[in-house]
Amino acid sequence: MGDAISSDRYTPRQRTTYRKRLEDELEVFDRHLQEAEFVDRGTIGLELELNLVDSSMRPAPRNREVLDRLSGEYQSEIGSYNVELNLPPQSIEGDGLRTLESRLRERLDEVAGAAERAGTQVAMIGTLPTMTTEFLEDPGWITNEHRYRGLNNSVMESRGELLHIDVSRMESYRHDFEDISTESTCTSMQLHLQVAPNRFADAWNASQAIAGVQAAVGANSPLFMGRRLWHESRIPVFQQAIDTRTQELINQGVRPRVWFGERWITSVFDLFEENVRYFSPLLPEGRVEAGKPIMTGDSPGLHYLNLQNGTVWRWNRPIYDPNGELSHIRVENRLLPAGPTPADIIADAAFYYGLVKFLGEQTRPVWSRMSFATAEENFIAGARDGLTARVKWPTLGRIDVCELVKEHLLDDARSGLAALGVHQGCIDDYLGIIEGRVVTRQNGATWQLAALTEAGAGSRPDTPQREEALARVLRKYLENQATGAPVHTWSTSVA
Repeated sequence: MGDAISSDRYTPRQRTTYRKRLEDELEVFDRHLQEAEFVDRGTIGLELELNLVDSSMRPAPRNREVLDRLSGEYQSEIGSYNVELNLPPQSIEGDGLRTLESRLRERLDEVAGAAERAGTQVAMIGTLPTMTTEFLEDPGWITNEHRYRGLNNSVMESRGELLHIDVSRMESYRHDFEDISTESTCTSMQLHLQVAPNRFADAWNASQAIAGVQAAVGANSPLFMGRRLWHESRIPVFQQAIDTRTQELINQGVRPRVWFGERWITSVFDLFEENVRYFSPLLPEGRVEAGKPIMTGDSPGLHYLNLQNGTVWRWNRPIYDPNGELSHIRVENRLLPAGPTPADIIADAAFYYGLVKFLGEQTRPVWSRMSFATAEENFIAGARDGLTARVKWPTLGRIDVCELVKEHLLDDARSGLAALGVHQGCIDDYLGIIEGRVVTRQNGATWQLAALTEAGAGSRPDTPQREEALARVLRKYLENQATGAPVHTWSTSVA
């Protein structure tokens, strides 16, 4: 979805041609995997989606004004109040994690400066607590670009009905939308892990196995439309926001576009094959119209296969990148929310990279002892209940997620990072932040919920009292964020 798209509507002939090209490229990819040389050194990278807010803490639809004041690795997102920054791939060895944090801080400062000059400010958070139904029902919510209008049109045409959002936990939210506007509320961080093709399956399986723990420990989206919902409400909202299925198709077992998956894999090819087999094209853009080459150096460009992959939103997405002297394969870990601070983001990254390294190289890997259905159940539990979740883990049975992390997985992550050549000081500092969260039982989600209780105890959704409390919570969140202190150290006072 990062590529420019030439149109926001497509004909049946374009769709038919696209499908044929897609099937042809799947065969090309299969041969390329078997015959070609790929980059085999691992690197890490990061993408981060951000919100823009005004002085009242409401979403500010001014991303074009902000982007006009920036150059380099910044781009629009579907929401007119969103921008995205990208960090280039780098090594994790030595002080690589500190370098990643330093680069992230530099980019965030640049965006903040541009936002200030445009009369807005940046909020790095999973979901804006102050988002409203009224804002998303205004046509101005969407960035005015073909790729976003085309995606919106294709999802709604495929579905043929209004999109129903229904999320409940402590409170509930239900509403029908005429477009995919709620997708824009789900701002995430995305971790990249480049691996050799023969190691991809191990890395992806390990990523799936720990998804529930990641979601629980990193949760930062508990307030959707001003209501106390899942600790990581982005998960159900995102899945519902671009669901092309009607209820009848759900009943038939048709797979969702936002997908955890259904099985452990043996090759990266398995995932691309599923993309072609199970999902109709949403953006059947021709290669010539998109301005994409057949070959990038000695590597096939695979325009059709990559565009299709970009419209199947797996929480751990496979990426084929033909650019460079050699093509490469990477895992894109997409399930974590933005924020709360750069230190928290790099701590989440350290925890992820360390665990994937350790678990992916076990003689008897965790996915050989855990059903895929259990991994998905853990993911839902972690997203719903955050640090209060209970998950299932091999040899341990059902266990409190904080105990699992503190007593078992932190040591595994430390071993994994050491095997990656990360300096001990980095390991101690960043995994110390993860340990701080599970010991204090405070992450972004629990802080927001506690702060809302203090700011608006007894207030009800959609009342002036709740709206005022939500603005106070977000304003205090941004003040704490500006200090750079990890979220587990924040006071819940909003005074």
